[in-house]
Amino acid sequence: MKKVRPGARSRHPGRSACIRLPLAAAIHFACLTAAYATDADQNAPSVPPADQTAAKPTAALGEVTVTAQKRVENAQAVPLSIEVLSTDKLSEMNVNGLTDYVKMLPSVSLQSASPGFSQIYMRGVASGSTGNSGIANHSGPMPSVGVYLDEEPITTIQGALDVHIYDIARVEALAGPQGTLYGASSQSGTIRIITNKPDPSAFSASVSTELNSISHGTLGYTVEGFVNVPLRENLALRVVGWNEHDGGYIDNVLGSRTYPTSGITVNNANLVHDDYNESWLKGARAALKLDLNDDWSITPTIMGQSQHNGGIYAFDPKLGDLQVSHSLPEHQEDRWVQSALTVQGKIGNFDLVYAYSHLNRSDWLDQDYADYSFWYDTLSGYGKYITDKNGNYIDPRQHIHGEDQYAKSSHELRISSPKDERFRFVAGFFAERQSHRIYQNYQINGFDPALSPTGWPGTLWLTKQHRVDEDYAVFGEASYDITDRLTATVGERFFHTENSLRGFFGFGQGYDQLTSSSQGEIACFSNYKFDGAPCTNLDKTTKQNDHVGKANLTYKFEPDKMIYATWSEGFRPGGINRRGTLPPYQADFLTNYEFGWKTEWFDHRLRWNGAVYEEKWKDFQFAILGANGLTEIKNANQARIRGIESNLTWAATYNLTLSGGFSFLKSELTANYCGATDANDQPITNCAVGSVDFPNGPQAPKGTRLPVSPKQKANISARYVFDAFGGEGYFQVAGFVEGRRRTDLRIKENGLIGDMPGYGSVDLSAGLKKDAWAYDIYMKNAFDSRGELNRYAECAIASCVQPAGSQYANAFGQTYIVPIQPRTIGVRVTRNFD
Repeated sequence: MKKVRPGARSRHPGRSACIRLPLAAAIHFACLTAAYATDADQNAPSVPPADQTAAKPTAALGEVTVTAQKRVENAQAVPLSIEVLSTDKLSEMNVNGLTDYVKMLPSVSLQSASPGFSQIYMRGVASGSTGNSGIANHSGPMPSVGVYLDEEPITTIQGALDVHIYDIARVEALAGPQGTLYGASSQSGTIRIITNKPDPSAFSASVSTELNSISHGTLGYTVEGFVNVPLRENLALRVVGWNEHDGGYIDNVLGSRTYPTSGITVNNANLVHDDYNESWLKGARAALKLDLNDDWSITPTIMGQSQHNGGIYAFDPKLGDLQVSHSLPEHQEDRWVQSALTVQGKIGNFDLVYAYSHLNRSDWLDQDYADYSFWYDTLSGYGKYITDKNGNYIDPRQHIHGEDQYAKSSHELRISSPKDERFRFVAGFFAERQSHRIYQNYQINGFDPALSPTGWPGTLWLTKQHRVDEDYAVFGEASYDITDRLTATVGERFFHTENSLRGFFGFGQGYDQLTSSSQGEIACFSNYKFDGAPCTNLDKTTKQNDHVGKANLTYKFEPDKMIYATWSEGFRPGGINRRGTLPPYQADFLTNYEFGWKTEWFDHRLRWNGAVYEEKWKDFQFAILGANGLTEIKNANQARIRGIESNLTWAATYNLTLSGGFSFLKSELTANYCGATDANDQPITNCAVGSVDFPNGPQAPKGTRLPVSPKQKANISARYVFDAFGGEGYFQVAGFVEGRRRTDLRIKENGLIGDMPGYGSVDLSAGLKKDAWAYDIYMKNAFDSRGELNRYAECAIASCVQPAGSQYANAFGQTYIVPIQPRTIGVRVTRNFD
């Protein structure tokens, strides 16, 4: 099939749907091309003799190259379950960012609060990391899926970077534990984003502009481009840039709320705004490649991105479709810069790679937290403590201002033997240190300074902490061809991890004394004013040494058909609980048993791959919002995931390509989750049956489904290309289906907040490429589905969400739903330069 030139557009979703003009253009384009094709057939000259006719091109699938095993290989020769989105596929499917490529990966699921703030899960290995926006926060466990940009890890505690997908060579999704080669946070899988590299052989450039519109929302646009400049025969520079504005579609509607204790009524008249969740994104990447000689090269790279999200990306279903009613300002900022250096060379016949990276990431958050104030006042009279310095009741609404500052450095040095030898290996050393400075200020205007933390007037709760995560490892994998068809592989990773958390969290001493709380200044053991906080009440460190392994047998029936069996392990480091009275949480481990196949048929026209697996998840980490809305992490004993995943691509004709994939899994607890640990910090499983509140019963009994991931997920697409106007036209349709997902592991909480329903969506596109120009029109989520990316409450579910029939059930607030983006229609024009 015809391939997109490297460096041509690798993506683009659009965002939006002013329906009439783009839809009319699409219909006009379809009719025009159909008419042209008909006229061409009718007016075509008689066919010349066969020996004067050019041979008709044959359909075949091209080879896909990956570096999943730390060396360049054909993806069909790699004995693991790997899904590859090539440059062609990224371009064809209009992939723009994380949510776009995740929906194309059946083994991957997503929990998102807004662009740039998401958690990725693979193969159902998910416990539902809960923060006050429904995703993991700075006090949560490390992610279970590792994300890499080229050689560099870009996973932070807050989640992976949402890298803008443009000028990208491919996205590789490695399902199952990748513990030996990738280590921590690749417990259930790894996603690798591979960029296009500088090319000293030729000049190339491209620029693309896009206009789109969202149903129920506003217009958006994107401008992006790249240039590849050979500076010398062995030196080239590649520069990429993008500027994107996404329209909003969540309306902040008028509403009011009366607080029970004080009787104070507030409204949001000053913040009423249609489409107030607009987003602005800009970024750039520059890479320089120097070939020192035929064997050695140096590639320094720097990439930065800045994103601003207004409002929130969730709606309150009680108010209506895509509507919310918040009364305090809210927005998010996510800025990061990653610098990297990769040195590649040879020592004799051995390949040597050194990869260094340094990531600085800063997040700023302003969030309406009035739900907490209302529900705790409604249920427990919280409002009686919210007074001014004269003891008068005041507006009790809370507003969160948060800042997270990350600094992450990593080094990897590895050596590999020639891949065509009977015995071959990859071995190396890895070191990583992530520093995370945390600041969260829960503010109430006019709050009594005597009740605030010392030196922080107007603050109810303050967090000033410094978290450090370190990971050191040696690793290796070795393969031996027992026969020409049978290969054995073994691997091992020995690691040392450390997690420390130091600083201050909690209330002021006056508030502690007033409410008999032990969270805050009253618990301080040092007068050291940590980073401006009044004192220090947390200083803990946990360390662990361990190892994980891998074994694999691969049998090739033919060069393009093989089966394999794998046993592999993955891990996620333990850490310190933000609530100092709780014990540290331990590392959790995933053991994988897998049988897979990779095949090509009919002269490489049909590719069918798949795997069946069983995974055992031991002592998995489970985060909840506990008392005072404070994150607590516990080890929840064991779970088991059984599943099958498969993908198929068929070049049916030279013009028509069909592709699809599916995942079906069953994930469940294999022991009760009681919600408590014993004196040795081990999960208690022998709680009584008949209740959902410990100690009277398990919060989640044996057999409970794990949250977030669906039982079924699938996608299918058809693309038809044809000659038109002296160029190449195309039509494409793609469908996506995702099953029902639990929101919370615990029975009671999930019953309150509800499951995320299953849903489907359809994307349509058409276009024309002629000479150096390309024209595209697309419709994403064509039937305007309200699929859910997340469902959450802004504080502890048992407090902020009341059951049907409760005297509080109809009160203002409760559940929030993050939908997939509504129907989006866009047009795009691209100009390539050679």
